[in-house]
Amino acid sequence: MDNISRREAGMLYVSDESIFEQQKKARCITQILNTIDRSDFQGIADIIKELFGKTGENVFVNPPFYCDYGSNIEIGSNFFANYNCTVLDVAKVKIGNNCLFAPNVSIYTAGHPIHPALRNTGYEYGEAVTIGNNVWIGGNSVICPGVTIGDNAVIGAGSVVTKDIPSWSVAAGNPCRVIREITDDDMNYYFRRKRPDEEAFGCMGKMWQESGDTEKYPMRGL
Repeated sequence: MDNISRREAGMLYVSDESIFEQQKKARCITQILNTIDRSDFQGIADIIKELFGKTGENVFVNPPFYCDYGSNIEIGSNFFANYNCTVLDVAKVKIGNNCLFAPNVSIYTAGHPIHPALRNTGYEYGEAVTIGNNVWIGGNSVICPGVTIGDNAVIGAGSVVTKDIPSWSVAAGNPCRVIREITDDDMNYYFRRKRPDEEAFGCMGKMWQESGDTEKYPMRGL
């Protein structure tokens, strides 16, 4: 079995010339992306659609951005990744709707054997990463191979996520662990104990009401 087939089957594989040849397309596209006029927002959005395997509406990445293939990245609608995002997409990376990445977020599906005798053979592997809807990942966070992050989770800055994170959780640390559950009370504050002003609060309430998700996402005082 050739190494491309082994990689796609989730088996150990070696990065040979055929693998490097597949990576050339992503490297060419990211070179264009990372040197484009940063004020050309439409141009950046068009390049991202060409690079990623699947995208929804309103997907934007602030260059520079780096990936291995791009074709293994699937993103829903309303996605934003800030500067210096890296995605090693040896395996699938699936990201839901309404997700936000702060600067320097890294997602690694690629891995190498722990034992040096195995590692020195040149064999490596990929394990898929899945990120749900409405997830916010803080700056300088690392998502390790095989991790799933549930819907509506928040990952604190500087986290190293080595295990699955459940939905509706605030999690942080190295290794990343759940700190607390996200509750209805969090709808009333945007930073620590700071409340949204009347205009912003009313606007958010209107958006939730129009979305039809008011039972799932209640807002007190509306």
